Amino acid sequence: MSDASGKAASPAADRTLTVLEALMRAEEPLTLTALAKTAGVPLATCASIAYTLEQRGYAVRRVVGRSHFWRPTLRLYGLAIELVRKVDLPSLVQADLRRLAESLGMPAHVGILEDASVVYVAKASTPGFVQFDTYRGKVAPFDLTALGRAIAAHLPEAELKPLLSRLSRGVGPNAVAPDAGRFLALLAKVRADGYAIESEEEQAEIACLAAPFFDAEGAVAGAVGVTGFARQLVGEKRKAAARGVVQVGQEVSRRLGFAG
Repeated sequence: MSDASGKAASPAADRTLTVLEALMRAEEPLTLTALAKTAGVPLATCASIAYTLEQRGYAVRRVVGRSHFWRPTLRLYGLAIELVRKVDLPSLVQADLRRLAESLGMPAHVGILEDASVVYVAKASTPGFVQFDTYRGKVAPFDLTALGRAIAAHLPEAELKPLLSRLSRGVGPNAVAPDAGRFLALLAKVRADGYAIESEEEQAEIACLAAPFFDAEGAVAGAVGVTGFARQLVGEKRKAAARGVVQVGQEVSRRLGFAG
């Protein structure tokens, strides 16, 4: 086994990561047999990996009779937080978000995709009495935010496909029943337009608009967006917001080394 550079990959590391990813994606704790089958790893090898993950604090097990049920721990979350700190995406985009928020008179955000959720990692607020429920650290269903849609529209098929079974239904007046076909059509429009919109689906009266940004390898790395009242994000205001988020997305992509 080798990567694109011709360097040999480690089968042991590959199997360990495959087992860990299977644990992370499982909706409920798994037995070793189920985990091995899901990961496509021999049972004995899977057991060795699971016990190692337990010793390192990345997995725990619950014993029920003769069965052991495994699940991941939040230690992985700690690693993710450290990674975000090292990349320091908030510092990279904060000045742009501030200018965008001031020019449009509405808060601007950056979000990244974690599993089937969007995590807000940066925000620039605007002064005023009304403050929207968008804050750094907020987690929302990826398909019910413009941020998530802007990211999902550019995911490889292998990464997008598992998410299609995890679509959510909002509580706003424009909410619709989750439907994979409809969502794929929506993502096609996002790619064509260059930005995504969500209006009164997640909740009443609120709308958001976002555009993606890409890393040095051309993979979608996140999205930049704005949030406002649905009655605001129409007509010329929507056009200005679209131009703004696309421009910031392009600038962030450039800083991350994207040459596209």
